Amino acid sequence: MKRQLLPEARAGVGAAFVLLALVFTAEVADGFRADYVGLLAAAPFLAAAFASWPEVLAVGSTATLLAFVFCSIELMHSRDRLLVLMLNLGGVLVASGIGSAVGAIRQRQIARYAELSHLAQVAQGAVLRPLGPQVGPLTVAARYISASAAADIGGDLYEALDTPYGVRMIIGDVRGKGLDAVRLASIVLGSYRHVAFERADLRAIVADLDRAVARSLGDEDFVTAALIEERGGTLTIVNCGHPAPLLLRRGRVIPLDPPANAPPLGFMPVVKPRVERLEPGDRLLFFTDGLAEARRDGQFFPTAERAQRLLGHGTVADGLKSLESALVEWVRGRLDDDIALVLVEYQGVKPQAAVPSWEIGGAGVASS
Repeated sequence: MKRQLLPEARAGVGAAFVLLALVFTAEVADGFRADYVGLLAAAPFLAAAFASWPEVLAVGSTATLLAFVFCSIELMHSRDRLLVLMLNLGGVLVASGIGSAVGAIRQRQIARYAELSHLAQVAQGAVLRPLGPQVGPLTVAARYISASAAADIGGDLYEALDTPYGVRMIIGDVRGKGLDAVRLASIVLGSYRHVAFERADLRAIVADLDRAVARSLGDEDFVTAALIEERGGTLTIVNCGHPAPLLLRRGRVIPLDPPANAPPLGFMPVVKPRVERLEPGDRLLFFTDGLAEARRDGQFFPTAERAQRLLGHGTVADGLKSLESALVEWVRGRLDDDIALVLVEYQGVKPQAAVPSWEIGGAGVASS
């Protein structure tokens, strides 16, 4: 199967052949003297900066062939510069070999990077399970936006569960990156997936998570989190140092700030719930601080100002795609932190189907 070149590799090889063409043109115009042969040595080095060894070897072989031809032409007319020509030809040959070796090292590094990236995705995928598309009366979509293409992985987390106490969600952010952040995120999510089904009060869940995090924290670690519960159209939010969710309702964007600030998990937060009554069609955006801190030329991304236009159309998945596109354009593709986004839409409580009177009567007769 033919190997596909990356865009930067094609650009590097193309630039190297342009250089070869320029040197070829200069030598032809110069007559039989090979005055510019030494410049051919730059071509394999230029290719090696962007491409793997097979491409570098092709450039180096072409450069060596051109150098041999031009040196031979001059030697056919004069042997006065025999030593200089041999040194130039040897320099091109050595440059081709070194460039090919650099290309081979580069190829191994790319393969290693691809392996690390794959392992990072597997590790993060094991922590963050896919959400939705429907959890109870909520339509749910989630996106994880990585700050870079490097193998670093973050500790952003989210989960949505349909429990006996209603739909319960969490979104959080572990300070730091790498496997330590993923490990702490997995501890938080593992604890949450258990206690969300066991505790009737969100404040009890916060206390359980706080103890779990405190046992695993490093000296400078912490976990911000917002916990959400929807039960019968009533929304309850407790916030532990996390960015406030946004409520989109009939063209308005309402930040759901907590009644009182509380520290992150691991620092014994004392939370006060915020309670809202939901209306069918309401949308809620939950996000980590990578979105709140995204900036361009010192200006933060205007999330609240653009939220309704970006998130209020199509499906919730469409809304998140629009938000991500606008965000990436705002920061010119350079994010400083990973971002987790969860957008939900409240569908309303389905009315109970009416039971015919004869069935009620039959049930009464049967039970009597």
